[in-house]
Amino acid sequence: MQKKYNGKINPRNAVYTAVAVVLAMLPAFLNPYWVDVLNSIGIYAILALSLNIIVGHAGLFNLGHAAFYAIGAYTAAIINTRFGVPVLWLLPLCALTAGLFALIVARPIIHLRGDYLCIVTIGVGEIVRIALINNVFGMTGGANGIFGIDRPSVFGYTVRSPYQFFYLIWAFAGLTIFLFHLLEYSRFGRALNYLREDEVAAEGSGINTAHYKLACFVVGAAWAGMVGNIYAAKMTIISPESYSFWESVLMFTIVILGGSGSIPGVLLGAFLIIGLPEIFREFANARMLIFGAAMVVMMIFRTQGILPSRPRSYKLSKLRAGEGSP
Repeated sequence: MQKKYNGKINPRNAVYTAVAVVLAMLPAFLNPYWVDVLNSIGIYAILALSLNIIVGHAGLFNLGHAAFYAIGAYTAAIINTRFGVPVLWLLPLCALTAGLFALIVARPIIHLRGDYLCIVTIGVGEIVRIALINNVFGMTGGANGIFGIDRPSVFGYTVRSPYQFFYLIWAFAGLTIFLFHLLEYSRFGRALNYLREDEVAAEGSGINTAHYKLACFVVGAAWAGMVGNIYAAKMTIISPESYSFWESVLMFTIVILGGSGSIPGVLLGAFLIIGLPEIFREFANARMLIFGAAMVVMMIFRTQGILPSRPRSYKLSKLRAGEGSP
C-alpha cells in the first residue's frame, strides 16, 4: 500500500519530477546523435515496461515479446502505406491487433510454467519473424520489409528531427509510467503479484489464475504493439530483422537487470542496457566484453536487480474490508 505523507512531499514523486525536468532539458545540451540514443532508450524502456507486466508482476517467462512489437509495427506500416491513414491514428488499431494475437496464441499455452512457457514464447517469436520474411498474404514485403511509412503528425506539425521525436517518445513513456503505476496498485496489479508469489495459494484464495495470466499477456502485448507503431513512424522503414529473438532478449534483460516488477528499475535498466554500449562504443569489440562482465557481476551481487520492487504490506483493517484482495 502506498504511504501517505501528511503535508509533505512524497520523496518518490519528487524524484520522478526531478528526473523528468532534467530529461526534458537534456536535448538542449546534446547533439542529434545522442538525442537519437535517448530516443532508442525511450522505446526500449516502454517495451520493457510492457514486458514487466508479464515477467515482473505475473512472474511468467516470456522471450517472444518482439512478436507483439512487430505486429504493431507492421499493422501501422501496411495500413499507412496502402490506405494513407495517419500513423498516430492507428495506435488503437495496433494495440488491438497485437492484443488479439496475444489472446489467440497465449490461450492454449497459458497453463505452462517456467522454462516450458519460456521455450514456447521463443517459438512464437520466431514463427512471427519467419512469417514476415515469407511475405504473409503478399503484404509484409518479405525480407526487404516495408518502405515509405509516413512521419507522425502532432497538432498539424510533422515530427521529423530526433529532437521532435525525443519529446513524442518520452511523452508516451511518461504516460506509460503513470498508467502502469496505477495498474500496479490496482486490484488487477495485486492479483498479478499474488500469482507471482504463489500460484497455488492465489488460486486457493479464489483468484482465477488463467484469467489473470491471459489478461497480463494481452495488456503487455497491446502496449508493445503501440510502441511498434511509433518505431515504424520514426524509422519510415521496417524489416523482419528488426524483430529478432535478440530484441526479446534485450527487453527481458532490461527487466531482470533493472529489477523485476519495479518501474524505476526497468527505466534504469533501459539506460544501462541501451545507453552504456553507446558510451563505450570507442572500445569497439571490447565494449561488449566489458558490458557482459558488468552484467555478470551485478547479477551475482544483486540477484533481485539493481532497483527491485519493494515488498508490499496491507493493513489488517483494509484486508477485512476487502480492499487488499483482488
